[in-house]
Amino acid sequence: MRKIATRLFICSCLSASGSAYAEDLSLDISHTEVCLVEKNDDERMPCIGASANVCMNSEAGGSTVGMGFCLDEELQWWDARLNRVYSAYLAKETADDQDNASSSFTPPAKAPALKEMQRTWIKYRDALCEHAAVQWGGGTGQGPAFLDCLLRETGRQVFVLEDRMNAWE
Repeated sequence: MRKIATRLFICSCLSASGSAYAEDLSLDISHTEVCLVEKNDDERMPCIGASANVCMNSEAGGSTVGMGFCLDEELQWWDARLNRVYSAYLAKETADDQDNASSSFTPPAKAPALKEMQRTWIKYRDALCEHAAVQWGGGTGQGPAFLDCLLRETGRQVFVLEDRMNAWE
């Protein structure tokens, strides 16, 4: 619920700030993409937020509204990547479950376990990020704090799913 309210607040602030200001804000995701090239394991973590950081260091990105825009733009990129890897991993686990169903020994189903893990992770992420936001005591920093947390946790989950999916190939 808070995530939706935070995003609506950021969007309304961007609209209210005028189109000239909004046009000054842009995010070039290539900073994140370049950072990720040939990185492994823990080397990838600092890449989460790389494009948002460049955006926030611009003149328009230094305000609370600008920070919210920059963080949300990169979050959307990570969220799309998360959805792609989750879908691919779920398809793989579903296929494995179907293959295993025809054997004499049927191990526990993988696809339902993956779905439950992801649902539980979403609840954890949202609670973690809500806690990060309330540290600002209702101040203007709560929106960027919430989005920064969502961005970092979503990126981390991308790596978890990619690593697990690739580990079993």
